[in-house]
Amino acid sequence: MDHVTDRGATLKKALALTCLILAVEFAGGLISHSLALLSDAGHVLTDVFALGLAWFAVEQAKRPADQRRSYGYHRVSILAALVNAVTLIVIVIAIAYEAVRRIANPEPVQGAVVIVSALVAIAVNSYIAFGLRGDTKSLNLRAALLHVVGDIAASVGVVVAGAVILLTGWLYIDPLLSLAIAVLIAFGAWRIVRETVNLLMEGTPGDINLGAVTSEIMETGQVTGMHDLHVWALSSDEMALSCHVVVGDLPLADAEHIVRDLEKRLCARFDIGHTTIQVESCHPCGEIHHGAGDHNHPHVLTVSSALRPAGPPPAAGSSAPRR
Repeated sequence: MDHVTDRGATLKKALALTCLILAVEFAGGLISHSLALLSDAGHVLTDVFALGLAWFAVEQAKRPADQRRSYGYHRVSILAALVNAVTLIVIVIAIAYEAVRRIANPEPVQGAVVIVSALVAIAVNSYIAFGLRGDTKSLNLRAALLHVVGDIAASVGVVVAGAVILLTGWLYIDPLLSLAIAVLIAFGAWRIVRETVNLLMEGTPGDINLGAVTSEIMETGQVTGMHDLHVWALSSDEMALSCHVVVGDLPLADAEHIVRDLEKRLCARFDIGHTTIQVESCHPCGEIHHGAGDHNHPHVLTVSSALRPAGPPPAAGSSAPRR
């Protein structure tokens, strides 16, 4: 069973158990009149949505590449993570509004029901988090795990609130804890939004140091220059790279060996699985000053035409397609 199939099975189990938590906490919140418990149930509702989207994204990622999606459907997971974060923000606004209303007009809460419901949620969510914790590369699964871990922390707070109400009768703890849960949810949502937007903007992944990538390429024998370097993410766990490398006067076979060596090293050190490396020899364009993203002039020669044995020149005005 591959890692994609494992993810799908884990997410389906997590989704079913989270629906159980939602039912328990929602019923407990209605019976006890606890906003904190209902807020936690609202968080669990977003968990249901998050896990459902995560499972859908994993299923979509299994689809092979086609003519419309040449890289496949891996980016569905990024879109799902963004939707998850936006729904969290909506829940935060709703919780904050109700908490402020209850601070002005406290309502009686049954502490014992709150404690029992929250303890059930903690136990089940801990089991779910244990199953999700192993996959740290997938942004979508990390978003789902963040939902679950945040819910565990919120449920612990709900238990404390229930105990305070049961022992002291201080009702303000319920809306105050709800505001704390809202802050916790908002913090997690912002992190996911920030990372997801960076991926959608094809920004450099956070764990990639372009200086280190440049050094790795320049350490290659017979490579005398490198420019037009781009590294971006196809999905949260798949990265791509494109660049131009300048070499000496080499036969095409030797140039191919250089490219294959670079592919292996970039994959081993930086986990970059998709590489597009243009080799320049006879007509390097590296003398043009530019940084990443500035190189936009057309290329007259492709890798093969620059390095193949002498023959008829390409047709006037022809240019090689570039990324």
